[in-house]
Amino acid sequence: MHRLKSKSLIHRFRLAAFLLCAKCMLVPVTGGVLIQSTITSNHQLTIIGIGLIALTALTTILQWLVASRTGCPLCMTPVLAAKKCATNRRARSFLGSHRLRVALAVLFRNSFRCPYCHEPTILEVRGRNRPK
Repeated sequence: MHRLKSKSLIHRFRLAAFLLCAKCMLVPVTGGVLIQSTITSNHQLTIIGIGLIALTALTTILQWLVASRTGCPLCMTPVLAAKKCATNRRARSFLGSHRLRVALAVLFRNSFRCPYCHEPTILEVRGRNRPK
């Protein structure tokens, strides 16, 4: 099982995973609020929907910036960024997304399996002293 090389990289993985999950929840909520405001002609709900659009855009940009530096320690491919690389044939997805599966694993299991090289990684700092 691979480990990460610094504590800041662990924080970056957790932040990117949280932002990806938040974005995945904000998109349907924003759509629902805007549809409801259109159906009921509620202007206050429309303003809330526009605010949610701005929040979704901000979350997407932040996630894009943070996730670009969340590389697998073995293959160095950013596992939480939107890459069009070929995934491993054994890689599994969640709701059609490999990134969402990695994000949920980072948040809830404190480890993940890279969808590109299929190697497990635990969110711990690598030890300085290597066994001989």
